[in-house]
Amino acid sequence: MTRDGDDLRVRVWRGGTDGAFQDFRVPHRPDQTVLDVVTWIQRHLAPGLAYRFACRVGMCGSCAMTVNGRPRWTCRSHVADVANGGRLDIEPLANLPIIRDLVADLTPFFEKWQGARGRFVPSAGRGDPTAAIAPSEPRRRQADLAVECINCAVCYAACDVVAWNGDYLGPAALNRAWVAFNDRRDGAPEELLRAVAGDAGCHGCHSQQSCSRHCPNELDPSRSIAGLKRAGLPAWLRGGDGL
Repeated sequence: MTRDGDDLRVRVWRGGTDGAFQDFRVPHRPDQTVLDVVTWIQRHLAPGLAYRFACRVGMCGSCAMTVNGRPRWTCRSHVADVANGGRLDIEPLANLPIIRDLVADLTPFFEKWQGARGRFVPSAGRGDPTAAIAPSEPRRRQADLAVECINCAVCYAACDVVAWNGDYLGPAALNRAWVAFNDRRDGAPEELLRAVAGDAGCHGCHSQQSCSRHCPNELDPSRSIAGLKRAGLPAWLRGGDGL
């Protein structure tokens, strides 16, 4: 256990993919978060340290990093909860290219979001009345369970399939596709199912549920992916091309 006032022994990833850990000693303070530790290092020891943050209150997800081997929002991860014997290893998110230090390149993550066709395709025109969807409707309730994703990429970094299959769309993209599929106003549900079919889509998931265990918003992407698998079967039986 680390007591307030003791120094933390912190290893921080520096450089790119071919970089290395750099050791720091950081004062331990009451209620200190991992983001506080990174900020202290940047302000006092390593002014060139690159990292991301914005809101600092668990709303944006931009401060996500790998802490002692686990992807986390560092602004909501208290040192007292995650330090191992007063030690912290802090790295960029896994399964993504490294720009520099603790900054991962999220381009592949968002490209796969687009590849999963998780965007809304309207079925009505501008002059048509807006469809009313009651909160109690079953498909609306399915969407509500998955809609609070904020694109922090923690689930993507935690996903075992992404780690070995670079083409896999990943849990966040498939979770978003499930939300779009359950919006009955969407005009192209079978196009969506075609986008998420196959080994690179929902059928590539091994249901190990790392994404669900690590999601800071306590969403269940594994459940959403299972829903896409079930939805794709009747579409395939109806002769859906490419399903």
